[in-house]
Amino acid sequence: MQGIAQNPRMKQATILIIEDDADIVELLQYNLSKEGYRCRVARDGDAGLIEARRYRPDLILLDLMLPGTDGLELCRRIKRDEELSTTPIVMVTAKSEESDVVTGLEMGADDYLSKPFSPRELLARVRAVLRRGQSAKDFAESRLDFGGVVLDRPRHEVTVDGSVVEFTRAEFRLLWALGTSPGRVFARDELVEYITGGEAHISDRNVDVHVSAIRKKLEPYSDLVKTVRGVGYKIRD
Repeated sequence: MQGIAQNPRMKQATILIIEDDADIVELLQYNLSKEGYRCRVARDGDAGLIEARRYRPDLILLDLMLPGTDGLELCRRIKRDEELSTTPIVMVTAKSEESDVVTGLEMGADDYLSKPFSPRELLARVRAVLRRGQSAKDFAESRLDFGGVVLDRPRHEVTVDGSVVEFTRAEFRLLWALGTSPGRVFARDELVEYITGGEAHISDRNVDVHVSAIRKKLEPYSDLVKTVRGVGYKIRD
């Protein structure tokens, strides 16, 4: 498998930063954004859980010392949440919290990053965790079944009630991206990256045109793709 820097889908991963220290948030955002990752930020544990459920990120960077719900409790809640349980978590810890690292890993966290850390170490940890998660995802996601609508990635084929329906490359990429995370809302600019694979530029308006064409081709299941006003699109749960 190619490294993360060569995989557009992994390159554009969304990372939720749950951290209350403004300086660390700035450091994380700067280095992750520079590498092409999309960042969301929550400043406390309660807001972190809300943001995780809203965006269903590809990875969570979780500070253990948070106001409100602390990092360990938040890790526990995320791993018990049916929709978030498989989301990779990298704990961000101070040296004094090393005893909590074992507890966090036992709860299902995937790795940890000790403060202070270098940008190089940060990116290495993020890449490694995303790569492991993507490998498992790729193995499971060669076929997506939504009842009357089935997507077959190796064949680049969509069937509706058993009949093959022709989809363009862009339409298939867009529908596949939505289908891999049912319920997750994808912003239009995020879907642009999935459609083009980072190889070309198209406008947000083109995404709306593609969605309209997809809905027509999915009839009588056109409501499979839902519009979230002011944000983007999702596949219904």
